[in-house]
Amino acid sequence: MTSPENSAAAQLFEPYTIRDTVFRNRLWVAPMCQYSAEKQDGVPTDWHLAHLGSFASGGVGLIITEATAVTPEGRISPQDLGLYNDEQQAAFERIVALIHAQGVKAGIQLAHAGRKASTYRPWAGKQGTIPAEEGGWRAVAPSAIAFSGYDEPAELDARGIDEVVAAFRASARRAVDAGFDVLELHAAHGYLLHQFLSPLSNTRTDLYGGSLENRARLLLRVVSEIREEVGAAVALFVRLSATDWVEAGGWDVEQTTTVAGWAREAGADFFDISSGGNNAGVTIPLSPGYQVEFAAQVRAGAGVATSAVGLITDAAQADQVITSGQADAVMMAREFLRDPHFALRAAHELGVTLDYWPPQYTRAVWR
Repeated sequence: MTSPENSAAAQLFEPYTIRDTVFRNRLWVAPMCQYSAEKQDGVPTDWHLAHLGSFASGGVGLIITEATAVTPEGRISPQDLGLYNDEQQAAFERIVALIHAQGVKAGIQLAHAGRKASTYRPWAGKQGTIPAEEGGWRAVAPSAIAFSGYDEPAELDARGIDEVVAAFRASARRAVDAGFDVLELHAAHGYLLHQFLSPLSNTRTDLYGGSLENRARLLLRVVSEIREEVGAAVALFVRLSATDWVEAGGWDVEQTTTVAGWAREAGADFFDISSGGNNAGVTIPLSPGYQVEFAAQVRAGAGVATSAVGLITDAAQADQVITSGQADAVMMAREFLRDPHFALRAAHELGVTLDYWPPQYTRAVWR
């Protein structure tokens, strides 16, 4: 918590509540893929324990794991994490326990890569789809439209869609049983749920294609099923790409705003607003906080709570996002990789006194 004399000056470090979950501040760790399940079994390892644990001692309010696949075929790479069996669940339990021991809330991002599955990890020296002889698999998607440079996916039929919904629901149950406080659905960055939303990747003519209502049907089914499965107490987030960054014919912030409202009615609580990822070759105008306005638009237009993410790198910038009313929380990624204890430093820079410095680190408190 913040000290009384400076709490009004730095809303970034004020508590925030969603359903039964109280976050000690509004500075949160965004999901960051590690591609480091070396046995290719989806099981978190000591690397993931150390990676996520480093943030837990650094003063944040929430840590969300990397994209975690709900099926083996939903992994981005063979080295991705999964949550579809007992061994994976048990490995996550020790990570959650470590995060909780530091007073931090634990979240997991549940995902299915769709047509962007079965690809080489970034440092493999190769790009594109991994062939079957190297351990790859056929990806699935709303339509048989390949992502640029990848193999053509198989179009999901009605049974396949039902299986995807069931997989998300089953993984959500495992996540809650593992102790996670927050579940986040990955409907951004060109992965399966985003692929259904965008007309660039969804050309179906059935109940899952065409109109916005139809393209949003899968996401809304998943939200509804998960809320039914986990009950009223668990916080449910949705990560959305606000735009495909194309001039016309793609996914945009207006559609994002509409779907966020629908998802809230279906049982979602909070919206993590990012952008892009569904088509290659687009120009994204990168600048500090370049996605904050999207979070603000969705927040105002749909009347929902949002977080902002994207090139937010300093304490004053992060606090301004909150104090200006553009978003309810700030998620950061690269800055936490550079400095896992950024939140402790940010509090100092904003003149906030925290009562949750790890006692092992108090000799490093700024005087």
